[in-house]
Amino acid sequence: MPGTNLTREEAQQRAKLLRVDSYEIALDLSGAQEGGTYRSETTVRFEATEAGAESFIDLVAPAVHEVVLNGKPLDPAEVFRDSRIALPGLAAGANELRVVADCAYTNTGEGLHRFVDPVDGQAYLYTQFEVPDARRVFASFEQPDLKATFRFTVKAPEGWTVISNSPTPERPADNVWRFEPTPRISTYITALIAGPYHAVHSSYEKDGQVVPLGIYCRPSLAEFLDADAIFEVTRQGFDWFQEKFDLAYPFAKYDQLFVPEFNAGAMENAGAVTIRDQYVFRSKVTDAAYEVRAETILHELAHMWFGDLVTMEWWNDLWLNESFATYTSIACQAYAPGSRWPHAWTTFANSMKTWAYRQDQLPSTHPIMAEIRDLDDVLVNFDGITYAKGASVLKQLVAYVGMDEFFRGVQAYFKRHAYGNTRLSDLLSALEETSGRDLKTWSRKWLETAGINVLRPRITTDSEGVITSFAVRQEAPALPAGAKGEPVLRPHRIAIGLYELEDGRLVRTDRIELDVDGELTEVPQLTGRARPAVVLLNDDDLSYAKVRLDAESLATVTEHLGDFAESLPRALCWASAWDMTRDGEMATRDYLELVLSGIGKESDIGVVQSLQRQVKTALELYAAPTWRETGLARWTEAALDHLRKAEPGSDHQLAWARAFAAAARTDEQLDLLAGLLDGSSTVEGLVVDTELRWDLLIRLAATGRADEQAIAAELERDRTSAGEQHAAYARAALPTAEAKARAWASVIDSGDLPNAVQESVIGGFQQADQRELIAPYAEKYFAVVEDVWGKRSHEIAQQIAIGLYPALQVSQATLDATDAWLASAGPNAALRRLVTESRAGVERALKAQAADAAATS
Repeated sequence: MPGTNLTREEAQQRAKLLRVDSYEIALDLSGAQEGGTYRSETTVRFEATEAGAESFIDLVAPAVHEVVLNGKPLDPAEVFRDSRIALPGLAAGANELRVVADCAYTNTGEGLHRFVDPVDGQAYLYTQFEVPDARRVFASFEQPDLKATFRFTVKAPEGWTVISNSPTPERPADNVWRFEPTPRISTYITALIAGPYHAVHSSYEKDGQVVPLGIYCRPSLAEFLDADAIFEVTRQGFDWFQEKFDLAYPFAKYDQLFVPEFNAGAMENAGAVTIRDQYVFRSKVTDAAYEVRAETILHELAHMWFGDLVTMEWWNDLWLNESFATYTSIACQAYAPGSRWPHAWTTFANSMKTWAYRQDQLPSTHPIMAEIRDLDDVLVNFDGITYAKGASVLKQLVAYVGMDEFFRGVQAYFKRHAYGNTRLSDLLSALEETSGRDLKTWSRKWLETAGINVLRPRITTDSEGVITSFAVRQEAPALPAGAKGEPVLRPHRIAIGLYELEDGRLVRTDRIELDVDGELTEVPQLTGRARPAVVLLNDDDLSYAKVRLDAESLATVTEHLGDFAESLPRALCWASAWDMTRDGEMATRDYLELVLSGIGKESDIGVVQSLQRQVKTALELYAAPTWRETGLARWTEAALDHLRKAEPGSDHQLAWARAFAAAARTDEQLDLLAGLLDGSSTVEGLVVDTELRWDLLIRLAATGRADEQAIAAELERDRTSAGEQHAAYARAALPTAEAKARAWASVIDSGDLPNAVQESVIGGFQQADQRELIAPYAEKYFAVVEDVWGKRSHEIAQQIAIGLYPALQVSQATLDATDAWLASAGPNAALRRLVTESRAGVERALKAQAADAAATS
């Protein structure tokens, strides 16, 4: 019998044979406080097109007790193997299957995750099913195009609340929660959340429409839950999406559940969205964190229409599902009346798009519309192309067809395919109808090819500085070694911004929007005009392309990057500089000086924090080793200076406090961290709260200034799950061989750490200041990674494969060791991809270090 990895061909064959009508699922979770396994009973009714045909249903379970097909018992020992139950001799027409099994709680964030809160000792459960993990909880036809209705019945411990896709019934006297059937939805967006959760209820009401709203979290986080702010963002999303989609919210209620140890940001379960509970902020955070949380909330809400109501037929359109939600969530932040974040496209340009550019330059780069052959392919495809490049290209599509035309097409698409499954062609045909644009060529060049284009201005002027010719040159660089496909020139809809210095500010004086296609596009509108101080291609960030400045514009921007009057052109220039640094076109030391010259003028806190992260990465990975400590010293001194000068109590002050804490290195700097931690030193306006205390202590631990006793004392102050994770990070960060050996053994040898704790241990283990200490683990990594991949769940194995790769050992020896392992181990495609991507990071770092070494200081 085939194994656990469902292929696209198998899914297509099953979809031709079957139509699934309904599931009735009964789970006995009454023993959840103790853990282990639980009883799962599934009755599924479906139709088959062929008498006597054979198919299979998916299930991951320690034990299967009963399999009854059309009243006939089947021997579980004969029909259940790996993750499948064989279904022989189907009837033509109606069939009924009953499966009784023991399923297992997990601590990996997959299937039914069980977490015990150290604050109250209570267990909290939630499901996470995307991509193939509903089969861990009930027998299911685990593919998105076999939709059905789902009726859940759940026996829970006394005092618990159970939430699912359908409205929560009144608390039952017998502790058995009986839910009404859902509409027709896919298995991966069904959900159960159970435990003594704290709840806040409200409603969305407009023009007679009433949608019950709920927000849930653990009681230990209730004091920090800013429900009013979350409801406000949610209501703005309802207003904007219902107007733009011209379709009422399609489910009976909308709950948002902040759950522990969640692997992703959130999950779009129909009417029961699960969100990582780090978004319930225990300590002061900057406005950038609230913006990111709002984008997550809106992203999942957009999925209720695009993804849940209308669902992809197969996972090759995962990109469209995620890209649409990303694009529309940011558009909502940018354009919805009363939004707190009208600058959302600035954040997108400086974070999401840099992720996309990075991913698109890896050997694993792929077309946006990737070829998904099986579940292994899709599990590693939740990447920067699927989310960020896809959303960037949707933004380009909106510019190409027009925003009104785009949303009219989306409205037609929803009405045509509600509760069904679609392919990309279904959306494009609707957009062609409303826009009049032929999108076949556009789709072929943008969605079916890999790689990034580079746009450069080609400007000539006369002796008076008047432009005599202006053109946009488009380049298609070669794809990374090992990548499939050929470089291609694409049609771009871009804006060209013209900027002048006025009273020390760079102000846009004109804007021209046009189509760029082919290698050279003339722009006659600019001929005869005085050359501006800065010419910015792709102004407003309409397209997806690397942009380079001409020499005169670059000189001006280098002196005045922080002086742009608006945040988006600043972000575009910052992103271009970062891209040049990663590509070895700008030395790390020059990038550092550019950032230091402009970051003090940067008002957008999200951009400030992105720059802080990028500088740290550049110094740790891209700086010439002989100069690295000089650069780090300069950066740390600058961070301390900005901390002291920042407005007391401001977001900028907090951001600089964290940047300084992450980089402090001298005895005097570390003394200041210790003083802030014990209260003997203060910075006016800076509140050293719970999370900042951990930031300070972790750096002290990593530099040998705090020991296990200090970590234990801090954990005693913060006896929470977050505190336990921070303590695990701090212990793994201790600069001793014993600490590293313990951390490694806890991840590799014992293999029973919960997902969130394992993530913390891996993060603490990989300290850039401890390269020599952890160098011996490079060889150990290659000795164990294939075995780990074969034995652990996907999420746990992926954390290890990426997180413990010797990325800090930037050397030819690391490349050689990786190549030798790739040649000899024969890993499957998913593991090969992850290791190859990590190898590319080392190769890029070597190139950047060489460029930095060649620069004059």
